[in-house]
Amino acid sequence: MKKKLALMLACSMVFGLTACGNGADTNTTAAPPATEATTQATEPAAEEKPAEGETKAEATGGLDALIEAAKAEGELTVYGSCEEEYLSVACKNFEQLYGIKTKFQRLSTSEVYTKISEEAGKPSADVWFGGTTDPYNEAVADGLLMEYEAENAANLISEDYKDPTNCWYGIYKGILGFMVNTEELERLSLEAPKTWDDLTKEEYKGLIMLSNPNTAGTAKLLINTMIQMKGHDEAMEYFKALDQNINQYTKSGSGPSKMVGPGECVIGIGFLHDGIYQILQGYDNIELIVPEDGTSFEVGATAIFNGCAHPNAAKLWIEYALSPDCVDHAKEAGSYQFLVLSNATQPEEATRFGLDMNNTIDYDFEDAKANSAKYVEDFFAALGSAADSADTSRFLTE
Repeated sequence: MKKKLALMLACSMVFGLTACGNGADTNTTAAPPATEATTQATEPAAEEKPAEGETKAEATGGLDALIEAAKAEGELTVYGSCEEEYLSVACKNFEQLYGIKTKFQRLSTSEVYTKISEEAGKPSADVWFGGTTDPYNEAVADGLLMEYEAENAANLISEDYKDPTNCWYGIYKGILGFMVNTEELERLSLEAPKTWDDLTKEEYKGLIMLSNPNTAGTAKLLINTMIQMKGHDEAMEYFKALDQNINQYTKSGSGPSKMVGPGECVIGIGFLHDGIYQILQGYDNIELIVPEDGTSFEVGATAIFNGCAHPNAAKLWIEYALSPDCVDHAKEAGSYQFLVLSNATQPEEATRFGLDMNNTIDYDFEDAKANSAKYVEDFFAALGSAADSADTSRFLTE
């Protein structure tokens, strides 16, 4: 593999944390005192109204009280929809900070939504971490996420990066686009696509990969984006044309990015920070493309499941996730999203690669919340026999 770009950039990066496995032994390290990056949190028990002139944190005992209540529960289970390396680092660090045994499982966002829907208020995990918010919003609409007014939400750079009812909070954002293998394009005497419509050109037949909207929130975001850009019916016609060029629909939203560098596909649709990771792994034959006709972005979120077994540990997780104690470790695990916390350290790799977050549409989150499930059904209906064939080699679920 080519290593030029990786060698130039690797010197600025540190990969220092060791992954935390599922069911890791409890770390009994005493919790550190609260810092500016981890501000006071709401008491997890029934809320008291602050006395006149008293802040909420003062009235409820602050972060120390929440830490003690969380440590008394002693455990936390996390479903993570970010990349497993980041999930592992985040869970390991939480366990080390607070001495709370932390287990995790990596699942795509649509898998998490389906799982907690089936568990009907008795979830087998406590919190959700990472992954785009369209499935989170579906869970909000179904009453599956707990409202929690996080103190560290004060660090968000905008109210746009939280649910209006405090059911989820954003931690990062990432731009949707495509990644191309420049060597393969040159070999095939093809130019790189510049717009979404370019992807339907006959010359790209069999060269493109996208994720499966039944398992990946990334594909759901693309469906919602095309509907908002083109209108419903025109978007369905677009997906019929695009399907003619799709070689495979991967289970995970990051799946296509992993296929571009080795040449298993020529064009991968997904989040461009996943492409950055592949480039820094040595695949300098990858070009990142922000569509000229506009695109959208994900808000990677975190949330508490209604009815969870460890609500205090879950609330402490939210405070942790909304602090540099968590998000500043993302780049060490190969995640280069733009962070949405004012006191976090932005990964320079995201801006170094020229990813323009300004070329994005005014994404309608409320429409996505209300209609994502129907739009996915419409997508498969539009594909018709191409999707009905149950061809597991194209629509991956494992």
